[in-house]
Amino acid sequence: MSATGLEVFDTTLHKTHTWLKAIMQELGTEDRHRAYMALRAVLHALRDRLPVEEVAQLGAQLPMLIRGIYYEGWDPTGKPLKERHKEEFLAHVARELKTPSGPAMDPEAAVKAVFKVLGQKVVEGEIEDVRRLLPKELRELWPEG
Repeated sequence: MSATGLEVFDTTLHKTHTWLKAIMQELGTEDRHRAYMALRAVLHALRDRLPVEEVAQLGAQLPMLIRGIYYEGWDPTGKPLKERHKEEFLAHVARELKTPSGPAMDPEAAVKAVFKVLGQKVVEGEIEDVRRLLPKELRELWPEG
């Protein structure tokens, strides 16, 4: 039985839940909202750091619902950002993670968890394209393999 009545929506919901579950596992949490916040924050920081053409290429690889999260509020003006150092990128993620309630999340843990899941779920060639465009300090946040 269909949850939404449309297979395309059921499929993207299932894929999104699978991604969130994998992020929850990487973060060592049972809190689905924290996994969502990590996914959103890291995708936004990564998106803002990539050239516009690569933003579109990565976006095309994401499930429909996650693609919506990725593009949410995006303004390509002045992009890509020139965050060359790990601290700058993690500060961007930390700003995206801020919420008025709940304990703070470690931005580096969020980045590593989301990057690992991206590496598992997105075509390897696309991940290599993304990694190649990042400075060495940011590439080091990606897990090996």
